[in-house]
Amino acid sequence: MNPLKRLAGQTAIYGIPTILGRFLQYLLVILLTRVFTKSEYGVISVFYSYASFLMVILTYGMETTFFRFSETEERKDRVFSTAMLSVGLTSIAFLLLSNLFAGKLASWMEYPFHSEYVIWFAWILGLDALASIPFARLRAQNKAKRFASIKFINILTNIGLTLFFLVLCPFIVRHYPYALQSNWLFSLVYRGDWTIEYVFIANLFASILTFVLLFPQVIGMKFEFHKVLWKKMLLYTWPLLFAGMAGIVNETFDRLLLRYLLPRNISEAQVGIYSACYKISILMTLFVQAYRFAAEPFFFAQAKEKEAKLVYARIMDFFIITVSLIFLLTMLYLDDVFIYFIGAKFRVGKNVIPILLLANLFLGVYYNLSIWYKLTSKTLWGAWLSLIGTVITLVLNFWWIPLSPDHLIYGYLGSAWATFICYGAMMILSYMIGRKYFPVPYNLLKFFGYLGLSVLLYTISVLVPVQSAFLRIAFHTFLLLVFAGVAWRIEKPGLAKAF
Repeated sequence: MNPLKRLAGQTAIYGIPTILGRFLQYLLVILLTRVFTKSEYGVISVFYSYASFLMVILTYGMETTFFRFSETEERKDRVFSTAMLSVGLTSIAFLLLSNLFAGKLASWMEYPFHSEYVIWFAWILGLDALASIPFARLRAQNKAKRFASIKFINILTNIGLTLFFLVLCPFIVRHYPYALQSNWLFSLVYRGDWTIEYVFIANLFASILTFVLLFPQVIGMKFEFHKVLWKKMLLYTWPLLFAGMAGIVNETFDRLLLRYLLPRNISEAQVGIYSACYKISILMTLFVQAYRFAAEPFFFAQAKEKEAKLVYARIMDFFIITVSLIFLLTMLYLDDVFIYFIGAKFRVGKNVIPILLLANLFLGVYYNLSIWYKLTSKTLWGAWLSLIGTVITLVLNFWWIPLSPDHLIYGYLGSAWATFICYGAMMILSYMIGRKYFPVPYNLLKFFGYLGLSVLLYTISVLVPVQSAFLRIAFHTFLLLVFAGVAWRIEKPGLAKAF
């Protein structure tokens, strides 16, 4: 099969269930930003920011390492078992330590009366880390349907339990106030004084179910810890760990810095607003995520082909078209569609949305470019690039977040611009350094052309305000069709050959 067609098919298989599931999960944002105050939603965002960072540490790049060694080692079962045992042992150690020092960790995080949050998240992270290698194996075996179906079940479980605890149970209590006293089963599963807690509990049960569903990938395997192979895998993966840690600082630490650098009376509210508006970039995030699921094993498998670099370059063309279209689609229909996905009290931060969309676009391009250091085993460069991004993120956040409200850049707006500059710098540096070690003939004219056209059309939509909602949607749809028409005109001659 044509490699571009195969990648597109795999992205679709990963993408459709992922996008559908994530979209359903995103609908929870509509609920959560109406059920919780800005500060309460900020607490949830803070814990998930910590969780994202810890997840990178617990998996320490072993997924990418598994793909790499699955292509180079004859004994693929040995690669799987060695990776699984390595991640399993570190996850168990993490669980033991987290449960032992839960109280001290909760106090350090300034939630001294909620050590249960730490315990629940430790189990969520431990189970998700253990699940990462079986998930990677499914991707390496091109079992995208099973991969996507388990992810989809995880999301549905999370959504279902969240709705049960935050919508159905309060409804029962309001209309049947004696339910908690008269029904022992109901009183066993529901506490009226819990709210945030149930968001975390729903996630925990979803992680448990996911781990159980992945048992078939593990049962029957002969577990063999190959020490020599493990040392080779660690040598490859340790720069990826630092790259991942630095990368997650770039992605999530702005929420934590907002909490600690701003006055306490507004900090968690600012985190809540910023996190809610960040969710508007869902289409960009979902596409990049689905694409990464399919692309990483594809790139390693394709590396053996004679025209691999030409394929990588052509893939970048279609990637740029897609993410530019997603940026334009989101911004053209922001005020009429997407903004209503978050509660009214959170919409004050909508000015960060185009900045964050472009930042995530740059991040998606960076993921494409990162193949050069993964394929050439120069993963140390990945660590350096992410470290540079981390320095930019920290310096700009420390500089811009605490500025007085009279400044143009302040609070979460400073965080948004820091994210934009960070990912833009990483993208540019990766391209420049990659040209030396693994030159791919990317078409820069198309990159700047498609991205520039999408920004131009969005700017036109801002400069030509239309009061009527119907006429505005019609005008914005016309602008969207202009972009699609230009892309079709340029790409049409090569589409038949590519697919």
